Amino acid sequence: MKPDLAKISQQFNPKYIKNYDNFDATKDTVLYSGPYWNHLEIEAMLDSILNGDWIVSGSRVEKFQEEFSKKFKVKHSHMVNSGSSANLVMITALKKRFRWNDGDEIIVSPVGFPTTIAPIVQNNLKPKFIDIELDTLNFDVNQIEGAITKKTKAVFVSPVLGNPPDMDRIKKICEDNGILLIGDNCDSLGTLWNGNHISDYYYSWTCSFYPAHHISTGEGGMVCSNDSHLIELARSISWWGRDCYCTGAANTLSCGTCGKRFSYWLENYDGIIDHKYIYSNMGYNLKPLDLQGAVGSIQLTKVDQVCEKRRAHKVYLENVLKDHLGILPVTVHKNADPSWFGVPIVCNEQGQKEMLVDHFESNRIQTRNYFGGNILLHPAYSHLGDYKKYPNANKTLDYVFFIGCSPVYNEKVLQYIEEVIRKW
Repeated sequence: MKPDLAKISQQFNPKYIKNYDNFDATKDTVLYSGPYWNHLEIEAMLDSILNGDWIVSGSRVEKFQEEFSKKFKVKHSHMVNSGSSANLVMITALKKRFRWNDGDEIIVSPVGFPTTIAPIVQNNLKPKFIDIELDTLNFDVNQIEGAITKKTKAVFVSPVLGNPPDMDRIKKICEDNGILLIGDNCDSLGTLWNGNHISDYYYSWTCSFYPAHHISTGEGGMVCSNDSHLIELARSISWWGRDCYCTGAANTLSCGTCGKRFSYWLENYDGIIDHKYIYSNMGYNLKPLDLQGAVGSIQLTKVDQVCEKRRAHKVYLENVLKDHLGILPVTVHKNADPSWFGVPIVCNEQGQKEMLVDHFESNRIQTRNYFGGNILLHPAYSHLGDYKKYPNANKTLDYVFFIGCSPVYNEKVLQYIEEVIRKW
């Protein structure tokens, strides 16, 4: 007899599935984000574990990849175990695909999540930093052309909290200079430009399914592109570097997907060998679990609702901040419709920021810095450049932080945040 998954899921009340149906303003903490899950994700996870054919990446991951590609209108998507891994895999694959040399350059903001920058360095490439604009918090598009050299291979865009820079202008700069436009879309899934997904502008792009992001599989990430060869490289690099591309049931076939699994695969070895143990790239094991693919398929049915709620909650909270604190929202380009990751707050001085953060945190409303501020201030990255050359980037730790606009918020939570802001 098969287990009753619905009944089992009702017995689960994991703390990481946050809802505020019984929100108590006197004691409950308002998390800045969290997964938009319910019993459906639990049932999909249990079904994968109890009835699935494969524990690691298999048919459910493959199904999620296909559904994700269709939803976001990209030809190929490859799932890995995190958004950070997705960046590493994408940069590694791009370097091999286009035969970039050690020391070639990628233009990037000095302010952002470190794993947008680390894969550049890990691939013996050079991050070329340009300063940010304080009104948008994105890198200054006016500085891109001046940063391009003969070694420049790509511009790496990471829209801040979902708010994109001028994508039309950046696209034209890249096309005029014969370089790639690539994207870290981890904070901006669902963001639109001229009514289309901003991911349409990228040659390749990544996404994260960490619990704080728009959709979540617990952990997880995706590498996307219309370039089938690039995605083949991404798959190999994240699957130990193996040449074999069998998935799901094909893994158990003696002939494999290619029809000649056991054959003469090595040029310098005169014998039959299993294709599953042929390595065409130096790689890693960055595979997700099949249950994560199952959860991802459920999450895709909710992504439009998630984006709609994030937009609405951001507008509500930015209006409260403007009306009661005089804090103006960051600039949004007329062609942009961001799917917000958070509500950015740009203060007038360092003291105001520190007191406001303390006020929110003391009232159990989580805050976050604009990540690490200028990455060049940090010990692991200080050797990459002189932080003093990026004055606006240096101001982010002084003036900028954000609060949540999570899709799990309800009217009671929003009213509580407004009450805390009014107290100020």
